[in-house]
Amino acid sequence: MPVFTYKAMGNDGAKASGTLEAESLEQAYEKLLGQGYIPSMVKPGGRLKTRTETEAGGFATRFTKVKARDVILFTKQLRTMLNAGIPVLQSLQTLLGQMENPKLKAAVEQIAKDIAGGASMYRAFGRQKHIFSNLYSNMIRAGEISGTLIQVLDRLIYIVEHENKVRKDIQSALTYPIIVVVALVVAFVVLVTFVLPNFITMFESQGVELPWPTRVCMGIHAFFVGYWQIAVTGLIAGAFGIWYWAKTDKGRLFFDTLLLSLPILGPVFVKAAMSRFGSIFAILQSSGITVLESVQIISGTIGNAAVAKQFDNVREMLEQGRGLAAPLKQAKYFTPMLVTMVAIGEESGQLEEMLKDVAQHYDYEVEYSVGRMSELLGPVLVACLAGVVGFFALAVMLPMIDMMTSAMAGM
Repeated sequence: MPVFTYKAMGNDGAKASGTLEAESLEQAYEKLLGQGYIPSMVKPGGRLKTRTETEAGGFATRFTKVKARDVILFTKQLRTMLNAGIPVLQSLQTLLGQMENPKLKAAVEQIAKDIAGGASMYRAFGRQKHIFSNLYSNMIRAGEISGTLIQVLDRLIYIVEHENKVRKDIQSALTYPIIVVVALVVAFVVLVTFVLPNFITMFESQGVELPWPTRVCMGIHAFFVGYWQIAVTGLIAGAFGIWYWAKTDKGRLFFDTLLLSLPILGPVFVKAAMSRFGSIFAILQSSGITVLESVQIISGTIGNAAVAKQFDNVREMLEQGRGLAAPLKQAKYFTPMLVTMVAIGEESGQLEEMLKDVAQHYDYEVEYSVGRMSELLGPVLVACLAGVVGFFALAVMLPMIDMMTSAMAGM
């Protein structure tokens, strides 16, 4: 389809420019007028942008971070304006004048231009994946298809707010353990590098036979002294390699599978995935979207590659005419409670209500599990700390006891 470049003025007097697709110059004018613009110039040529000014903009835009609360606030404001009957494009233009985050503003400005150019909301938001997740754009897609955009935004706000709260709770629960682990590593390096060598020199001068904890510490010290450059280089290269591989499909699948299998932390993420599945599936069902299409949408929005992979077999069985409960029962990670509730919902014709109950249940479960995780990590860290301190105490005290015993025997 031909592309046209335009300059125009909005209903609020704000100037706008960009590109749009249209069959002819007349249709381009009609599109702009229909979207609340008064065109001052429209001419053939140009190309549709698929990248935001964020990627090509200045320092502030490039390095500013868009936080979850910025996206939540934007979504609430957009929902309020749409509920008041204001058209999408005009709502976005109005919100642009109130935004303080330059990166989010650049993305929303590009979204407005894409919509003005004839793109759907789903396509426009989907082009800004660095800010608006697959969940976000696919929920908008569901709202556009069903004509229930306001209700979808309501549910989207709840999901994003709840997941942001859980994410912060997990970060808060892990902050203390991370600090303790870092302190242990620093203490370990200091003891092995600076403290123990002095004791070892004294022990060797007295001819004391060194026990295995002390010999282990000597070996670690020798490694740090002789190969620290290789160790540091290997650590940096390994970290970069893991980071790069984690961005690939195979790497993402590996780490997401590992994440779900971790003790304490893994069950929390499984429950979070069940909550997201129930929430999204319920809103898709209420929007009139078929079960098969709902599964296709959810596979791209579930947020975990390991869980998303399970939807491949689920889709195949649905295409064969099977119900939803049976494929989910055979899939990994889907809990017995969720499968049972889905089966009851299918039999009673109340699948949407059952899924809402599932989502609410696992929301509470996730919050409870995060609290329990905080309680469990404390004793585990104390045990680890005691183990490290005890090991170093043995490395120093055992040779000293032998030395004192030998001295007393010589007397």
